Amino acid sequence: MKTTHPSYDEIRNIEYKLGQMKHEYWIHHDLFSFQWWVLLFVLIFPWIFWLRYVDKKRITEIVLFGSLLMLLVELLDDIGINLHLWSYPYQLFQLIPRLTPIDNGIIIVAHMFVFQFFEKWKSFLIANLVMATIFTFIFEPITVWLNIYKLEHWKYVYSLPIYIIKAGFIKWVVERLINIKNETIRRN
Repeated sequence: MKTTHPSYDEIRNIEYKLGQMKHEYWIHHDLFSFQWWVLLFVLIFPWIFWLRYVDKKRITEIVLFGSLLMLLVELLDDIGINLHLWSYPYQLFQLIPRLTPIDNGIIIVAHMFVFQFFEKWKSFLIANLVMATIFTFIFEPITVWLNIYKLEHWKYVYSLPIYIIKAGFIKWVVERLINIKNETIRRN
């Protein structure tokens, strides 16, 4: 017996139909709902707050940290969505399947403030642990309660080490890049 596999065109046809369904769902379910307004707030307000209080002398370093962390967070979120570990019943933007307002809003801004105010590794790790604990055991359950975030094959506690490790890794990368830059300047 020969097993048939779907063709590329069949997959694209289903993706097209799924895209139409998602658009209809977003228009009639998400757009302007209470959850949609919450998502808009957690995307915009943290950045307004950040612009007001960011250390302008270190802005390049802080933005580099935030940008690299944003890329990593989006990658991990896409992996989690594709593995059906979690999903997002409400979206701010219909075309973006991840939780952009939280991933690129409040989480990144909070991490950048930790990076800004806790430069030494020990204080950074302690502050990051506190922030990770708050996000894991307070904010994530609130988003589940609001039906913004749905745990499928995931538990809150799994998020805790990820929050800590990703921020530590990006801090290490940024510090390494700054050291390379400073060594290059000293040599020239």
